Amino acid sequence: MADELSMPLCQRLSYSVGHFLNDLCASMWFTYLLVYYHSVLGFMNTYAGILLLAGQVADGICTPLVGYESDRTAGCGTYGKRKTWHLVGTISVLLSFPFIFNPCLGCSEDTPQWVGLTYFVPFIVIFQFGWAATQISHLSLIPELVTNDHEKVELTAFRYAFTVIANITVYAVAWLLFHFQAGPAEDPSVIDSLSHQDIPIFRNLALIVVGIGAVFSLLFHFGTKEKGHSPVEAASDDREKQPLILRALPAQPHSLLQWKHWLKEPAFYQVAMLYMCTRLIVNLSQTYISMYLTNSLMLPKNYIATIPLVMYVCGFVSSLVMKPVNKLIGRNITYFIGLLLILAFAYWVLLDMNMGKSVYGAAVLLGAGSATILVMSLSMTADLIGGQTQSGAFVYGAMSFTDKVANGLGVMIIQSLHPCHTQACCPDCIWFYHHIMVIVTGGVAFVASIVLCTIMIWPIKIRSHLPYISGLMGTDTEDTGNDQSVN
Repeated sequence: MADELSMPLCQRLSYSVGHFLNDLCASMWFTYLLVYYHSVLGFMNTYAGILLLAGQVADGICTPLVGYESDRTAGCGTYGKRKTWHLVGTISVLLSFPFIFNPCLGCSEDTPQWVGLTYFVPFIVIFQFGWAATQISHLSLIPELVTNDHEKVELTAFRYAFTVIANITVYAVAWLLFHFQAGPAEDPSVIDSLSHQDIPIFRNLALIVVGIGAVFSLLFHFGTKEKGHSPVEAASDDREKQPLILRALPAQPHSLLQWKHWLKEPAFYQVAMLYMCTRLIVNLSQTYISMYLTNSLMLPKNYIATIPLVMYVCGFVSSLVMKPVNKLIGRNITYFIGLLLILAFAYWVLLDMNMGKSVYGAAVLLGAGSATILVMSLSMTADLIGGQTQSGAFVYGAMSFTDKVANGLGVMIIQSLHPCHTQACCPDCIWFYHHIMVIVTGGVAFVASIVLCTIMIWPIKIRSHLPYISGLMGTDTEDTGNDQSVN
């Protein structure tokens, strides 16, 4: 059965690059947004946090709504509903992202900061809508393109491998831009610290990002063929298009799971909590690593490109060995190994206040651990969906909603606790970012380990509607052997 379902390599690659633009933009968003608005444009810490929070809230709201609409709409003609939403999202990202990393048009040094805040928020909202549409439609294609469990892990690993390549691309280009930056050699402090003179670097980086991402988005749309839906799924889609009041009536026998059924599944909340913890570790560590390097370790500004680069190179290597390791020891143990690497990083940071260049070794642990837990959490989400692809976008949307809101609130809380409220940082910043890195990695990893224990005790499985589904699948289960999916 696995041989029949296997995708050709070229199709796997074309699918895998479909999220490349999103990954490029997300890398800049999480790594450089706070640094850019606080250290380069001179925004107050709370204002920079508000901008990131606005983006996360917009993404969190758009994600489940896009997932719901993606499940119930038919798409543009024969193009496919997932690819249609992907195209809409891509265009939105391309049109809005360059404005986020450019100064406010028409503003001067005397312009109040709240004016700049008002200027940037609409672009951020459009960008986050596009990002959500692209992400959910791309993730929803995984259980539709392949149904074998190991192939889902492989496709997710391919996808994450290109995520890592996207991050490596951003940091490599950033390093080159910093390296060749024109500056007075007699004033090394200007070269080593971020300031208003670095605006062209971030502007050029944003333009390069959207240019490269547009090319890979074209490769995805030309190379990926979205499968048509079976008659059972088509009938399910027709039911989804009915008004919400009518669909609130008791479900007819032998229906596939719709969005409201997932809310009664305990496994849905288990996976959502684990995915949220995973994203908190990955995104918050990525957001504050630049602040930690420049303010706590007092390293030159080029380290905000080289250290993330090392992290994602290690992540790329980890993604290559993910499939055989997962096949050998299983998803849960593989995820636990990733957590151990994260905890080792947090312990190292906690003990070594002045690690200097040894931060490269710590970056290896964080990069490998982050890649491992992210791929495994996405694979667990695909396991939860199984053959219920007709509502897969809602599930991915709900998972993403938890992580976006949690990340936004986490950043806002951290920014509100910041000891400095101006552009210049005080000595208190040294211990502040030091403790933040320990908490957002080690602290959240501890919570994730507790959630993982619940999954090991009560495995991911649809329980509330299991008889409801097995009645539908009937002979299909016998025909497909161990493969429980209906496509």
